[in-house]
Amino acid sequence: MRFIVTSSALLKNLQQIGGIISANNVLSVLEDFLFHLQGNTLTLTATDLETMMRVQMEVNNAEGNGRICIPSKILLEYLKNLPDQPVTFNISETDLSIDMSSTYGKYRIVGEKADDFPKEPAPADTSTFSMSSIALIECISKTLFAVSTDTLRPAMTGVYFEMAPDGLGFVSTDAHRLVQLRRNDISCPSAGGFVVPRKPLQQLRATLPTDESQLQLAYNNSHLFVTGEHISLSCRLIDARFPDYRAVIPVDNPYRLTVNRADFASALRRVNIFANKTTNQVLLDINGNSLGISAQDIDFSYEGRETLSCQYSGEDMKIAFNAKLMVEIVNNLDGEEVVLELSTPSRAGIFRSIDKADNEDLLMLLMPLMVGI
Repeated sequence: MRFIVTSSALLKNLQQIGGIISANNVLSVLEDFLFHLQGNTLTLTATDLETMMRVQMEVNNAEGNGRICIPSKILLEYLKNLPDQPVTFNISETDLSIDMSSTYGKYRIVGEKADDFPKEPAPADTSTFSMSSIALIECISKTLFAVSTDTLRPAMTGVYFEMAPDGLGFVSTDAHRLVQLRRNDISCPSAGGFVVPRKPLQQLRATLPTDESQLQLAYNNSHLFVTGEHISLSCRLIDARFPDYRAVIPVDNPYRLTVNRADFASALRRVNIFANKTTNQVLLDINGNSLGISAQDIDFSYEGRETLSCQYSGEDMKIAFNAKLMVEIVNNLDGEEVVLELSTPSRAGIFRSIDKADNEDLLMLLMPLMVGI
Protein backbone atom coordinates (compact mmCIF):
# COMPACT_ATOMS: atom_id res chain seq x y z
CA MET A 1 0.00 0.00 0.00
CA ARG A 2 1.46 3.32 -1.07
CA PHE A 3 0.30 6.94 -1.33
CA ILE A 4 1.57 10.53 -1.32
CA VAL A 5 -0.01 13.22 0.84
CA THR A 6 0.80 16.81 1.80
CA SER A 7 2.18 16.90 5.34
CA SER A 8 0.13 19.94 6.44
CA ALA A 9 -3.12 18.48 5.10
CA LEU A 10 -2.51 15.16 6.83
CA LEU A 11 -1.58 16.90 10.08
CA LYS A 12 -4.71 19.04 10.00
CA ASN A 13 -6.97 16.02 9.51
CA LEU A 14 -5.23 13.96 12.18
CA GLN A 15 -5.48 16.83 14.67
CA GLN A 16 -9.21 17.03 14.01
CA ILE A 17 -9.74 13.52 15.34
CA GLY A 18 -6.74 13.33 17.68
CA GLY A 19 -8.69 14.81 20.58
CA ILE A 20 -10.69 11.58 20.79
CA ILE A 21 -7.63 9.57 21.86
CA SER A 22 -7.32 9.29 25.65
CA ALA A 23 -4.06 9.82 27.48
CA ASN A 24 -4.26 6.58 29.45
CA ASN A 25 -5.34 3.52 27.47
CA VAL A 26 -5.51 -0.10 28.51
CA LEU A 27 -5.13 -1.27 24.89
CA SER A 28 -2.22 -0.02 22.83
CA VAL A 29 -4.34 0.03 19.67
CA LEU A 30 -6.45 2.82 21.22
CA GLU A 31 -3.38 5.06 20.92
CA ASP A 32 -3.35 4.55 17.15
CA PHE A 33 -4.95 6.15 14.13
CA LEU A 34 -6.61 3.70 11.76
CA PHE A 35 -5.60 4.40 8.14
CA HIS A 36 -7.91 2.94 5.48
CA LEU A 37 -6.92 3.53 1.87
CA GLN A 38 -9.44 2.84 -0.88
CA GLY A 39 -8.63 4.24 -4.28
CA ASN A 40 -7.44 7.81 -3.76
CA THR A 41 -9.54 8.26 -0.60
CA LEU A 42 -7.83 7.94 2.77
CA THR A 43 -10.09 7.51 5.80
CA LEU A 44 -8.58 8.34 9.19
CA THR A 45 -10.21 7.05 12.39
CA ALA A 46 -9.65 7.52 16.13
CA THR A 47 -11.55 6.07 19.08
CA ASP A 48 -11.60 5.75 22.86
CA LEU A 49 -14.20 2.94 22.80
CA GLU A 50 -16.97 5.39 23.77
CA THR A 51 -16.55 7.76 20.82
CA MET A 52 -15.30 7.11 17.29
CA MET A 53 -14.52 9.84 14.75
CA ARG A 54 -13.60 9.64 11.08
CA VAL A 55 -12.36 12.11 8.49
CA GLN A 56 -11.77 11.53 4.79
CA MET A 57 -9.18 13.16 2.56
CA GLU A 58 -7.84 12.73 -0.95
CA VAL A 59 -4.30 11.47 -1.59
CA ASN A 60 -2.14 11.20 -4.69
CA ASN A 61 -0.49 8.31 -6.54
CA ALA A 62 -2.30 5.70 -4.45
CA GLU A 63 -1.37 2.08 -5.05
CA GLY A 64 -3.32 -0.76 -3.47
CA ASN A 65 -6.08 -0.74 -0.90
CA GLY A 66 -5.69 -1.67 2.74
CA ARG A 67 -5.87 -0.80 6.41
CA ILE A 68 -3.29 -0.35 9.17
CA CYS A 69 -3.06 1.16 12.66
CA ILE A 70 -0.32 3.80 13.07
CA PRO A 71 0.86 5.10 16.50
CA SER A 72 -0.61 8.57 16.91
CA LYS A 73 1.97 10.23 19.15
CA ILE A 74 5.06 9.69 17.01
CA LEU A 75 3.20 10.39 13.76
CA LEU A 76 1.85 13.71 15.03
CA GLU A 77 5.25 14.75 16.40
CA TYR A 78 6.88 13.94 13.06
CA LEU A 79 4.33 15.93 11.05
CA LYS A 80 4.46 18.92 13.41
CA ASN A 81 8.20 19.20 12.90
CA LEU A 82 8.09 18.77 9.14
CA PRO A 83 7.76 21.80 6.82
CA ASP A 84 4.85 21.67 4.40
CA GLN A 85 5.75 19.22 1.64
CA PRO A 86 4.65 15.93 0.05
CA VAL A 87 5.26 12.81 2.14
CA THR A 88 5.31 9.33 0.60
CA PHE A 89 3.94 6.48 2.70
CA ASN A 90 4.97 2.92 1.85
CA ILE A 91 3.12 0.46 4.07
CA SER A 92 3.76 -3.25 4.28
CA GLU A 93 0.81 -5.24 5.55
CA THR A 94 3.13 -8.24 5.96
CA ASP A 95 5.45 -6.92 8.68
CA LEU A 96 3.33 -3.77 9.44
CA SER A 97 6.26 -1.46 8.67
CA ILE A 98 5.52 2.14 7.63
CA ASP A 99 8.18 3.96 5.62
CA MET A 100 7.75 7.74 5.36
CA SER A 101 9.85 9.66 2.84
CA SER A 102 10.22 13.41 2.41
CA THR A 103 12.85 15.70 0.94
CA TYR A 104 14.55 15.67 4.37
CA GLY A 105 14.98 11.94 4.70
CA LYS A 106 13.38 8.57 5.34
CA TYR A 107 11.78 7.35 8.53
CA ARG A 108 10.34 3.99 9.61
CA ILE A 109 7.85 3.05 12.31
CA VAL A 110 5.86 -0.11 12.96
CA GLY A 111 2.09 -0.22 13.16
CA GLU A 112 -0.48 -2.68 14.44
CA LYS A 113 -3.05 -4.91 12.77
CA ALA A 114 -6.18 -3.12 11.63
CA ASP A 115 -8.29 -6.07 12.74
CA ASP A 116 -7.39 -5.22 16.34
CA PHE A 117 -8.96 -1.75 16.02
CA PRO A 118 -12.43 -1.51 17.63
CA LYS A 119 -15.41 -1.82 15.31
CA GLU A 120 -17.88 1.03 14.98
CA PRO A 121 -21.34 0.27 16.40
CA ALA A 122 -23.92 -0.52 13.75
CA PRO A 123 -26.52 2.25 13.36
CA ALA A 124 -29.52 -0.07 13.79
CA ASP A 125 -33.10 1.08 14.42
CA THR A 126 -32.19 4.74 14.18
CA SER A 127 -34.28 7.86 13.77
CA THR A 128 -32.79 10.67 11.70
CA PHE A 129 -33.01 14.43 11.37
CA SER A 130 -30.76 17.06 9.80
CA MET A 131 -29.42 20.49 10.74
CA SER A 132 -26.70 22.81 9.51
CA SER A 133 -23.16 22.50 10.80
CA ILE A 134 -22.98 26.10 12.04
CA ALA A 135 -26.29 25.68 13.92
CA LEU A 136 -25.01 22.61 15.76
CA ILE A 137 -21.75 24.38 16.65
CA GLU A 138 -23.65 27.36 18.08
CA CYS A 139 -26.03 25.15 20.05
CA ILE A 140 -23.13 23.21 21.55
CA SER A 141 -21.19 26.38 22.40
CA LYS A 142 -24.13 27.99 24.18
CA THR A 143 -24.90 24.97 26.36
CA LEU A 144 -21.68 23.02 26.94
CA PHE A 145 -20.21 25.48 29.45
CA ALA A 146 -23.02 24.72 31.93
CA VAL A 147 -22.52 20.93 31.89
CA SER A 148 -21.72 19.39 35.27
CA THR A 149 -18.41 17.68 36.05
CA ASP A 150 -19.94 15.67 38.92
CA THR A 151 -19.63 12.02 37.89
CA LEU A 152 -22.03 11.05 40.68
CA ARG A 153 -24.74 12.70 38.59
CA PRO A 154 -24.03 11.16 35.17
CA ALA A 155 -27.15 12.56 33.47
CA MET A 156 -25.90 16.10 34.11
CA THR A 157 -22.44 15.48 32.62
CA GLY A 158 -23.80 15.89 29.09
CA VAL A 159 -26.18 17.99 27.02
CA TYR A 160 -29.79 16.85 26.80
CA PHE A 161 -31.17 16.80 23.24
CA GLU A 162 -34.95 17.28 23.54
CA MET A 163 -36.76 16.46 20.30
CA ALA A 164 -40.19 17.42 19.06
CA PRO A 165 -41.77 17.52 15.59
CA ASP A 166 -41.71 21.33 15.68
CA GLY A 167 -38.22 21.88 17.07
CA LEU A 168 -35.09 20.69 18.82
CA GLY A 169 -34.01 21.70 22.32
CA PHE A 170 -30.60 21.64 24.00
CA VAL A 171 -30.47 21.68 27.80
CA SER A 172 -27.53 21.61 30.23
CA THR A 173 -27.25 22.12 33.98
CA ASP A 174 -24.78 21.75 36.84
CA ALA A 175 -27.44 22.30 39.57
CA HIS A 176 -26.33 25.93 40.00
CA ARG A 177 -27.20 27.17 36.53
CA LEU A 178 -29.26 25.91 33.64
CA VAL A 179 -29.26 26.66 29.93
CA GLN A 180 -32.23 25.93 27.66
CA LEU A 181 -31.84 26.59 23.94
CA ARG A 182 -34.56 25.76 21.47
CA ARG A 183 -34.36 25.82 17.67
CA ASN A 184 -37.70 25.92 15.88
CA ASP A 185 -36.24 25.50 12.38
CA ILE A 186 -35.37 21.82 12.89
CA SER A 187 -37.92 19.08 12.41
CA CYS A 188 -37.40 15.88 14.42
CA PRO A 189 -39.06 12.58 13.54
CA SER A 190 -40.69 12.13 16.94
CA ALA A 191 -40.75 13.41 20.50
CA GLY A 192 -38.09 12.09 22.85
CA GLY A 193 -34.65 12.86 24.20
CA PHE A 194 -31.14 11.62 24.90
CA VAL A 195 -28.04 12.86 26.73
CA VAL A 196 -24.77 13.30 24.79
CA PRO A 197 -21.49 13.30 26.79
CA ARG A 198 -19.24 16.34 26.94
CA LYS A 199 -16.21 14.90 25.07
CA PRO A 200 -17.81 14.13 21.69
CA LEU A 201 -19.59 17.50 21.75
CA GLN A 202 -16.29 19.28 22.38
CA GLN A 203 -14.81 17.37 19.44
CA LEU A 204 -17.69 18.28 17.14
CA ARG A 205 -17.46 21.94 18.09
CA ALA A 206 -13.74 21.97 17.30
CA THR A 207 -13.86 20.10 13.99
CA LEU A 208 -17.15 20.79 12.22
CA PRO A 209 -17.04 23.39 9.42
CA THR A 210 -18.52 26.77 10.33
CA ASP A 211 -20.87 26.90 7.35
CA GLU A 212 -24.38 25.93 6.30
CA SER A 213 -23.42 22.44 5.14
CA GLN A 214 -25.97 19.89 6.28
CA LEU A 215 -25.36 17.21 8.90
CA GLN A 216 -27.34 14.03 9.38
CA LEU A 217 -27.97 13.13 13.02
CA ALA A 218 -29.17 9.57 13.64
CA TYR A 219 -29.83 8.09 17.06
CA ASN A 220 -31.10 4.97 18.77
CA ASN A 221 -31.32 3.85 22.39
CA SER A 222 -27.57 3.68 22.88
CA HIS A 223 -25.71 5.80 20.29
CA LEU A 224 -25.68 9.06 18.36
CA PHE A 225 -24.31 9.16 14.80
CA VAL A 226 -23.35 12.49 13.20
CA THR A 227 -22.45 12.45 9.53
CA GLY A 228 -21.16 15.29 7.36
CA GLU A 229 -19.53 15.51 3.95
CA HIS A 230 -16.05 14.49 5.13
CA ILE A 231 -16.52 13.95 8.88
CA SER A 232 -18.46 11.36 10.85
CA LEU A 233 -18.76 10.68 14.57
CA SER A 234 -20.47 8.05 16.66
CA CYS A 235 -20.70 8.12 20.44
CA ARG A 236 -22.33 6.19 23.22
CA LEU A 237 -25.15 8.08 24.93
CA ILE A 238 -25.31 8.57 28.69
CA ASP A 239 -27.60 5.91 30.08
CA ALA A 240 -29.33 8.04 32.70
CA ARG A 241 -32.53 10.04 32.99
CA PHE A 242 -32.10 13.79 32.65
CA PRO A 243 -33.66 15.70 35.58
CA ASP A 244 -36.99 17.50 35.24
CA TYR A 245 -35.41 20.86 34.48
CA ARG A 246 -38.71 22.65 33.88
CA ALA A 247 -39.54 22.36 37.58
CA VAL A 248 -36.76 24.83 38.49
CA ILE A 249 -37.58 27.49 35.89
CA PRO A 250 -39.69 30.22 37.56
CA VAL A 251 -43.06 30.68 35.92
CA ASP A 252 -43.23 34.39 36.68
CA ASN A 253 -40.28 36.74 37.13
CA PRO A 254 -41.96 40.16 36.89
CA TYR A 255 -38.95 42.42 37.57
CA ARG A 256 -36.76 43.23 34.60
CA LEU A 257 -33.21 44.60 34.63
CA THR A 258 -31.54 45.65 31.35
CA VAL A 259 -27.82 46.45 31.28
CA ASN A 260 -25.00 46.68 28.74
CA ARG A 261 -23.60 43.17 28.40
CA ALA A 262 -19.91 44.03 27.97
CA ASP A 263 -19.91 46.61 30.78
CA PHE A 264 -21.71 44.20 33.10
CA ALA A 265 -19.26 41.36 32.43
CA SER A 266 -16.23 43.63 32.89
CA ALA A 267 -17.53 45.02 36.17
CA LEU A 268 -18.27 41.53 37.49
CA ARG A 269 -14.74 40.34 36.68
CA ARG A 270 -13.16 43.32 38.43
CA VAL A 271 -15.34 43.19 41.54
CA ASN A 272 -14.92 39.41 41.83
CA ILE A 273 -11.20 39.94 42.40
CA PHE A 274 -12.13 41.19 45.88
CA ALA A 275 -14.72 38.48 46.60
CA ASN A 276 -14.32 35.39 48.74
CA LYS A 277 -12.42 32.88 46.61
CA THR A 278 -14.57 29.98 47.81
CA THR A 279 -17.99 31.43 47.00
CA ASN A 280 -17.19 34.18 44.44
CA GLN A 281 -20.22 35.96 45.87
CA VAL A 282 -21.14 39.38 44.50
CA LEU A 283 -24.13 41.40 45.60
CA LEU A 284 -26.33 43.17 43.08
CA ASP A 285 -27.99 46.20 44.68
CA ILE A 286 -30.68 47.43 42.29
CA ASN A 287 -32.02 50.86 43.17
CA GLY A 288 -34.04 52.60 40.47
CA ASN A 289 -31.87 52.83 37.37
CA SER A 290 -28.67 52.26 39.32
CA LEU A 291 -27.00 48.85 39.62
CA GLY A 292 -24.49 48.50 42.42
CA ILE A 293 -22.09 45.53 42.22
CA SER A 294 -20.15 44.76 45.39
CA ALA A 295 -18.07 42.00 46.95
CA GLN A 296 -15.97 41.50 50.04
CA ASP A 297 -13.65 38.97 51.60
CA ILE A 298 -13.92 39.38 55.35
CA ASP A 299 -10.93 37.13 56.04
CA PHE A 300 -8.56 39.52 54.23
CA SER A 301 -10.53 42.77 54.60
CA TYR A 302 -10.90 43.04 50.82
CA GLU A 303 -13.78 45.00 49.36
CA GLY A 304 -14.80 46.17 45.90
CA ARG A 305 -17.75 48.10 44.53
CA GLU A 306 -18.82 49.51 41.17
CA THR A 307 -21.97 51.19 39.92
CA LEU A 308 -23.52 50.86 36.47
CA SER A 309 -26.48 52.60 34.89
CA CYS A 310 -29.32 50.31 33.91
CA GLN A 311 -32.99 50.17 33.07
CA TYR A 312 -35.10 48.53 35.75
CA SER A 313 -38.79 47.95 36.28
CA GLY A 314 -39.72 46.52 39.67
CA GLU A 315 -39.12 46.89 43.38
CA ASP A 316 -35.64 47.75 44.61
CA MET A 317 -33.76 44.55 45.43
CA LYS A 318 -30.53 43.12 46.75
CA ILE A 319 -29.62 39.68 45.39
CA ALA A 320 -26.36 37.74 45.44
CA PHE A 321 -24.90 35.43 42.79
CA ASN A 322 -21.70 33.52 42.10
CA ALA A 323 -19.79 36.01 39.94
CA LYS A 324 -17.72 33.38 38.14
CA LEU A 325 -20.83 31.52 36.97
CA MET A 326 -22.61 34.75 36.11
CA VAL A 327 -19.73 35.98 33.92
CA GLU A 328 -19.82 32.72 31.93
CA ILE A 329 -23.55 33.13 31.39
CA VAL A 330 -23.23 36.76 30.27
CA ASN A 331 -20.33 35.93 27.94
CA ASN A 332 -22.39 33.23 26.23
CA LEU A 333 -25.25 35.58 25.43
CA ASP A 334 -25.32 37.58 22.19
CA GLY A 335 -26.03 41.22 21.56
CA GLU A 336 -25.15 44.51 23.26
CA GLU A 337 -27.60 44.28 26.15
CA VAL A 338 -28.61 41.53 28.55
CA VAL A 339 -31.89 41.21 30.44
CA LEU A 340 -32.07 39.77 33.97
CA GLU A 341 -35.56 38.72 35.06
CA LEU A 342 -36.10 38.56 38.83
CA SER A 343 -38.84 38.05 41.43
CA THR A 344 -37.35 37.68 44.93
CA PRO A 345 -33.78 37.42 46.30
CA SER A 346 -34.29 33.72 47.00
CA ARG A 347 -35.52 32.68 43.54
CA ALA A 348 -33.48 32.03 40.40
CA GLY A 349 -32.67 34.82 38.00
CA ILE A 350 -33.25 34.34 34.28
CA PHE A 351 -30.80 35.82 31.79
CA ARG A 352 -31.76 36.54 28.20
CA SER A 353 -30.39 38.54 25.30
CA ILE A 354 -32.36 41.48 23.94
CA ASP A 355 -31.19 40.68 20.41
CA LYS A 356 -32.95 37.39 19.83
CA ALA A 357 -31.47 35.24 17.06
CA ASP A 358 -33.71 33.97 14.27
CA ASN A 359 -35.41 30.63 14.96
CA GLU A 360 -33.84 30.52 18.43
CA ASP A 361 -35.09 30.88 21.99
CA LEU A 362 -32.35 30.99 24.63
CA LEU A 363 -32.83 31.05 28.39
CA MET A 364 -30.08 30.93 31.01
CA LEU A 365 -30.91 30.47 34.68
CA LEU A 366 -28.70 31.07 37.73
CA MET A 367 -29.54 30.17 41.30
CA PRO A 368 -28.90 32.96 43.86
CA LEU A 369 -26.69 32.76 46.94
CA MET A 370 -27.84 33.59 50.43
CA VAL A 371 -26.40 36.98 51.33
CA GLY A 372 -23.34 36.51 53.50
CA ILE A 373 -22.51 33.00 52.25
